[in-house]
Amino acid sequence: MTGVAETIASDRAATAPGATMRALTLVGDRKIELLDVAPPPAPSAGEVQLRIKAIGLNHIDVWGWRGMAFAKRKLPLIVGVEAAGEIVAVGDDVTTSKVGDRVVAYGALTCGHCKACREGRDNLCENVAGIMGFHVDGFARDLINMPARLVVPIPQNVSFRDAACAPVAFGTVQHMLFDNAKLEPGETILVQAGGSGIGTAAIKMAKAIGCTVITTVGDDDKAAKAKALGADHVINYRTERFEGVVRKLTAKKGVDVAFEHVGPDTFNGSLLCLKRGGRLVTCGSTSGQSITMNLFQLYLQQYRITGSFGCSLRNIRDSLAKMAAGLLPAIDTEVALADFEHGLARLESRQVFGKIIVNF
Repeated sequence: MTGVAETIASDRAATAPGATMRALTLVGDRKIELLDVAPPPAPSAGEVQLRIKAIGLNHIDVWGWRGMAFAKRKLPLIVGVEAAGEIVAVGDDVTTSKVGDRVVAYGALTCGHCKACREGRDNLCENVAGIMGFHVDGFARDLINMPARLVVPIPQNVSFRDAACAPVAFGTVQHMLFDNAKLEPGETILVQAGGSGIGTAAIKMAKAIGCTVITTVGDDDKAAKAKALGADHVINYRTERFEGVVRKLTAKKGVDVAFEHVGPDTFNGSLLCLKRGGRLVTCGSTSGQSITMNLFQLYLQQYRITGSFGCSLRNIRDSLAKMAAGLLPAIDTEVALADFEHGLARLESRQVFGKIIVNF
């Protein structure tokens, strides 16, 4: 109880008149500043106030940094789309959370009222206000108020660092592999860009249910790390054509599932790697946004292609449960809040293996 009391006292001081808090703020394309801003007010009815402890970096952070917003937004904008923290205050009518709870927060402001939200599919919300840190102010700040329904408890044995990977990286992969691709034990999966945050998570989740995992990486160092992570076969796409290697490894049958998030550089190659009736699931387009597809190949081979974006609150809960059971994220680098921009530059360079975490 002493720790909670101290937390409450410190946050009352932070919200006193004239108090400020830190906020990483995008003030222009590729220009982020650590500013002192006014802290949020006491949480309203149905809200909780979080003290942020860690955030995970994702390619959507890089896109926002570059100015690649999908919709109009206003600068300055507080960045950060994925976070873990501790509840320091609760508003009226909040019965699901209490001060001292360790939680992760959903990465978008969904309405909670439309059919999709009522069914627990917040990533299909019809009235979403925006993605945190991309369209609306995000998590890279000391304190933030969030709807209580959009926070998920962190299991006791999971650290803030690891939990910060659940709302986007692990949740996205959980949704892609099991809701959309319907990955089953014993199947063979091709994971593109296996050194990325979601690529490493996909390798671990697929291996955990007994799948054969083939993955691509860009250098031999990443190949060794992917092998150590559990991948059965690792292909350096800079020195070998992954399509030919996959066909050879599968005796020309192809894989059951292709896990895509790269885009034009690999998309059609991933299709060629599928067996007849195979499933391709994609959540990203880091190498571009447009492709030309062979429709004859699509219907003759009876491929099933699914677009996947974000995840549900259930996916986040399932991801945290997997972490609690020992399936932890691969962490590339941990940086301080003031070094956020260096973390983005490292992510943009594609020299990472796993997740970059920003600690508060």
